Amino acid sequence: MYDFSIAFGKRVKKLREQTGISQQRVAELLNVSRPAISQIEGGERKISAEELKKLSEILRIPLDSLLNLEKEPEIILEEAEKREVVRPQMRISVPQKNLGKFKEVLLYILNKVGSKSNIGETVIYKLLYFIDFDFYEKYEEQLIGATYMKNKYGPTPVEFKKIVDKMSKDKEIEKVKSNFFAYPQTKYLPLRKPDLSNLKANEIEVIDDVLNKLSDMNATQISEYSHNDVPWLTTEDGAVIEYESVFYRTPPYSLRGYGEDI
Repeated sequence: MYDFSIAFGKRVKKLREQTGISQQRVAELLNVSRPAISQIEGGERKISAEELKKLSEILRIPLDSLLNLEKEPEIILEEAEKREVVRPQMRISVPQKNLGKFKEVLLYILNKVGSKSNIGETVIYKLLYFIDFDFYEKYEEQLIGATYMKNKYGPTPVEFKKIVDKMSKDKEIEKVKSNFFAYPQTKYLPLRKPDLSNLKANEIEVIDDVLNKLSDMNATQISEYSHNDVPWLTTEDGAVIEYESVFYRTPPYSLRGYGEDI
């Protein structure tokens, strides 16, 4: 027998993870307890019409898409801060402010270390991951706020390909296929300087720290390094890596020394 509550709960959990929002944050926005969110995701609690409407706003998808359990999510880029999605497909939105920050951080990385022979797409994925998660650990707020999935080769930002395709079309970067020793490599060449007015001083500081520490690693080295970070270790294959897991990091990854006496 088909159980809508269970299927709906799985959909809510999947969408919440893909948008990088914690259960606690959803609970706060819905004005319910965190266990209530767990119960909804587990198909153990019904959701009211008012909560359903609010949940669609939190997950940034139309209500009919939230209820359409047969559609798989699709990544899109928003051209404005708020955009009404009128087509029926389910989408994960990338708001303009996040898109702008992603672009400037990527251009900053490419202008600073992109010419190094080891800096291909795989290395860039990991640099973005550590920039995002290091900043979140240090300041408890998001820098780029990208969604990172756990795959075989390390954390992967799911929005990356859509954004670089748009940047290529807009003549902001150039995608180049090459080889790094015997291995195929995708490199990105910056066609403009980053707009530093979009980056705060503490954001640049964290980006520089990550680049100074990791940008000399090749794809294999930085992938192996990412595999020992707690957020990676505590995430199932193919799942979204939760930002909150960064607070359980161990040395040498932790920036805050949680094991120290207060």
